[in-house]
Amino acid sequence: MSIAGELHVLLDRAVREIGVEGARYEIEEPANPAHGDLASNVALTLSKALGRPPRQVAEALAAEVLRAGPAFVTGVEVAGPGFLNFRVSPAAYQEELHTLLREGERFFRPELGGGERVQVEFVSANPTGPLHIGNGWLGTYGDALARLLSFAGYQVVREYYVNDTGGQIRTLGASILAARKGEALPEEGYKGDYVFTLAASYSGPDDVVAAGRWAVPMILEEIKESLESLGIGFDSWFSQASIEDSGAVADVVRRLEESGSVYEQEGALWFEATRFKDSRDRVLRKSNGDYTYLAGDIAYHYNKLAIRGFDLVVDVFGADHHGQVSSIKAAMEALGIDPTRLEIRIGQMVSLLEEGEAVKFSKRAGTAIPLTWLVEELGADATRLLILSSSIDRAAQVDLARAKATSMDNPVYYMQYAHARIAALFRNATERGVLTGHLESTDLSVLREARELELLKQVLRLGQVVEMAVRERAPHKVTAWLMEVSAAFHRFYHDLTVLGAEANVRDGRLALVRGTQIALQTAFSLLGVTPLEEM
Repeated sequence: MSIAGELHVLLDRAVREIGVEGARYEIEEPANPAHGDLASNVALTLSKALGRPPRQVAEALAAEVLRAGPAFVTGVEVAGPGFLNFRVSPAAYQEELHTLLREGERFFRPELGGGERVQVEFVSANPTGPLHIGNGWLGTYGDALARLLSFAGYQVVREYYVNDTGGQIRTLGASILAARKGEALPEEGYKGDYVFTLAASYSGPDDVVAAGRWAVPMILEEIKESLESLGIGFDSWFSQASIEDSGAVADVVRRLEESGSVYEQEGALWFEATRFKDSRDRVLRKSNGDYTYLAGDIAYHYNKLAIRGFDLVVDVFGADHHGQVSSIKAAMEALGIDPTRLEIRIGQMVSLLEEGEAVKFSKRAGTAIPLTWLVEELGADATRLLILSSSIDRAAQVDLARAKATSMDNPVYYMQYAHARIAALFRNATERGVLTGHLESTDLSVLREARELELLKQVLRLGQVVEMAVRERAPHKVTAWLMEVSAAFHRFYHDLTVLGAEANVRDGRLALVRGTQIALQTAFSLLGVTPLEEM
């Protein structure tokens, strides 16, 4: 168990001693290291329930902790409005490092999933043209989230929903036919160069549906290649046409009718979504008898949750799909499915900065910036780190000049350089004949310098960060940790000698560096990035 985990157990016991059960609180590092090693808001969360001032509650908890006398806690202080600050003995961190060196990446694994089956659906861009950098943004997020969930013990299936039917496919077909005839492309058609390439190969009937469906497999192959260039793969490619052709849409609408949550108005069939906290009711079947896109989407999600039986489904949608969230969740509830089994993550827009100006782009107008271009400019690993440096719920701008810089001002370079430095350090150790196979049993009590302990604490924090990233569906928290631990390592490397130190100090520091390397490799792997051995 981690030091933070042991402290949780200790605090839970102290909370029970003052008469509270099931308290919820946080344990984290204080912003100012001078305030201690770990801090908790437990007293503030209990104050109202106990009817006592937070500082008074904090003092009572501090007394209980000190009475228990845990060896790893060397001091407890009450600070501010009622925070508890804890000081931890260096020996406790040193013992944790021994465990890390024995267990490897398993040391950081949070056991959260228990084998639950989770489907993560992401990208799912219409197969009407090449992927753009916005698709890559959400795709990288979805892939990293799937990696995190797998690491935490979930059985994860990655799925791409192929929108291979409907209006956009007819529009693609119309664009191809117009290009083949040498006519002006439809005003709302697709205008990229790829349309003319497809048109030159198409020899089928003069039918928009036939032409559109003919193009889908070829565009999908290009999409797969683009995603593979970024290290993204899928377990399942699920066809929208298969849902429609199977009669599943009619079946799910019938189920909604049987639930009493639909009504007819002016010849159309409506889902009474407002009964389930949606902002308005939604049309399922138009007055001409055609089912709406929403009806197909409901059928698809019913298939995921009721027929294929995933315990949890996580959808990663673009900003333009925001309006679908409440409607789909409302429909699941109407169908008797717990809506909490469906999570929908919405990503925001992405733009490219050129000479300080944002470049606007449109897939339909043929001015989208291809994902493959960005990967070619930066490389797959740098692209992924760049994408995963921020939360998807914030609009992002790609400053290409900064992203390509080979200097410490570039966060991607800064993170990769930390691992490359470690790899070089161990190569140098080998060249000097320094043995490193015994590091897991090395005496670590020599690690008492401020820079050593700073780095050690940051390394050991990764398990807590990973758990938070899984629970909050936030891979960018792992990237933030990478920046912090890289900074701590660069400071350690700059201020302290490793190979030139006395043998016992050298070996202790090498053990710390090995632990740092394991942590970095674990974090990079969770983000789908290969750590560099040299730069």
